Amino acid sequence: MSAIATLKKGEGRMLKAGGLWIYDNEIESVLGAFEDGDIVLVHDFDGFPMGKGFINRHSKIRIRMLTRHEDVEIDHAFWKMRLRNAWEYRKKTVDTASCRVVFGEADFLPGMVIDKFEDVLVVESLALGIDVHKKEILDILCAILLEDGIRIRGIYERSDAKVRELEGMERSKGFLSAPFDTKVEICENGVRYHVDVQDGQKTGFFLDQKYNRLAVQKLCKDAKVLDCFTHTGSFALNAGAAGAASVLGVDASELAIAQARENAELNGLRDTVRFRCCDVFDLLPELEHSGEKFDVVILDPPAFTKSRNSVKNATKGYREINMRGMKLVKDGGFLATCSCSRFMEYELFTKTIHQAACAAHKRLRQVEFRTQAPDHPILWAADESYYLKFYIFQVCEEK
Repeated sequence: MSAIATLKKGEGRMLKAGGLWIYDNEIESVLGAFEDGDIVLVHDFDGFPMGKGFINRHSKIRIRMLTRHEDVEIDHAFWKMRLRNAWEYRKKTVDTASCRVVFGEADFLPGMVIDKFEDVLVVESLALGIDVHKKEILDILCAILLEDGIRIRGIYERSDAKVRELEGMERSKGFLSAPFDTKVEICENGVRYHVDVQDGQKTGFFLDQKYNRLAVQKLCKDAKVLDCFTHTGSFALNAGAAGAASVLGVDASELAIAQARENAELNGLRDTVRFRCCDVFDLLPELEHSGEKFDVVILDPPAFTKSRNSVKNATKGYREINMRGMKLVKDGGFLATCSCSRFMEYELFTKTIHQAACAAHKRLRQVEFRTQAPDHPILWAADESYYLKFYIFQVCEEK
C-alpha cells in the first residue's frame, strides 16, 4: 500500500484548480513508508482522495501529480497510455518530422521533456520521480513511433540543467543508446539546420518558435532584415528563405554564430544572410547612431528572468531592446518581438512594449499575437506550461 500524503486544510488551491504541483508547505503529513521518487496517494485534509503523484523531500515541489484517480495503477500500461496520447496529439496538430513529443506537465508527465529531431530523440529529465521510469518511458515511446514507421536510431540525454540540483539529483548528459553523430540535420518550414544535440542550448534547437518563424516569412520578401539574438540563425534563415534582400543576424555566442553560418551555407544563403558576433545591447545604439534602418526587426532574446525576484530588472531589459528595435524600423516596417520567460507574464510584457513605443515616439499596429507551437501545449491551470509570448507589429511614425 502506498504512503498517504494529506494536505493542510485550505491548501492545495493550485491542485484543485487543475494544476499538478503540491508544495512542501501545503502538506500536513505523510503516513507510511516511502522513498524519494516513490508514488504516493494524496488526500485532502478531510480524507477526500485527490489522486497519485511522486514525492521528493529534496524539492520544494514536494509532490507532482500523475493522475487524479486513486484506483489507476502507475504501471507499463499507464506510461503507454500517456505516451500514445502525447504522440497522437502531435500527429493531429504539428509537423512531426521534428517536434516536442513530450512537454512535461502539459502532457501529464511532469518533469520530462522529449524532443524528436528526425530519427533522434533528446530527453531532459528534471524530476526524480519521472527519472526513475526514464528507460521504460523511452522504450515505450520508441515502440509507439515504430508503429508509424519511425525507427529511432539514437537517444541523447540533456538532463544538464541546474534545476536538477533542486531535486537532489546530479546533472546528467550523454548517450542513452549506441553513440551516433550528434550533429543532426533537420528541415523545418523548408529551411535546413544542423542541430547540435550534444552542445547546443537546451535540447539543441528551439522547436517552440516553429510557426512564429513561418509567420515572419511573409513580411520578409525583398526586405532588409535585422535578427537580434539569432542563436543558430533560425529567424534569419527563414527571412532569407522568404526572399529577403539582406539579413543581418546578431548573437553574443561565438559557437552559435559559427553554427548559424554553417546553416546559411547549408541553405545556399551565404550571400544574403550574414552574421555578426556581438552584444545586442551594444549594437542597437550603434546602428541607430549610424542612421541604419530596417524593413523588419526581430527580437528573440533569451529569458531575461528565471524567477519572480528578477522580473523588475528583466522588464528594464525588455523595454530597452524594444525601444531600440522600434527606432531602427522604417516607417511602416515591422517588429517581431517576444519573451520566453514564464515570469514575464502577458500583461506585463504587453505593458512594457507599450512603454517602449511611447519612449521611441512610435505608434504600433498589432498584426498578430502568438504563443509557442502546439507541440508545446498550454495546459490551463498549469502556469509553467505557458511561457512564450510573441507579437508582430507594424511600426508607424507619430505624425
